[in-house]
Amino acid sequence: MEEVWRQRETTVKRVMEALNREAKPPRAYTTYMTVMRRLDDKGLLKRVRNGRSDSYTPTLTREEYRDRRAGAEVRSLVDRFGDAALEHFARSPVRGRSGPPAPAAPAGRG
Repeated sequence: MEEVWRQRETTVKRVMEALNREAKPPRAYTTYMTVMRRLDDKGLLKRVRNGRSDSYTPTLTREEYRDRRAGAEVRSLVDRFGDAALEHFARSPVRGRSGPPAPAAPAGRG
C-alpha cells in the first residue's frame, strides 16, 4: 500500500519495479498481481481496466486506513479480552499526544 500511496495511480508493473529494487530475491509479477487484486477485492484499491492492463488507485488515504485498522484492532482486543482490555486502555499513557496531560482521576471517598 505504501508504494501505491506514493504513486497515487499505478500498475502492477510499476509497483513491482519499485519494490523489486529493494527485494532480495526479487518477487515475480504474478505475486504482485495477486496481492493487488486481493487489495482490490477487499476495497483498499480500485482497479480500472485500460485496454490490456489495469491501473490501481488507493480508495483510502494512509490516515483513513490507519484509523480503520486501529479501530479493528481495538474491537478485536475488546472482543477477546473484554473489560480487562478496556482497563488497560484507560490506564495506559497516550504517547505522542499533544497538549497537557489528562487530569488524574479523583481519589475515592472513604
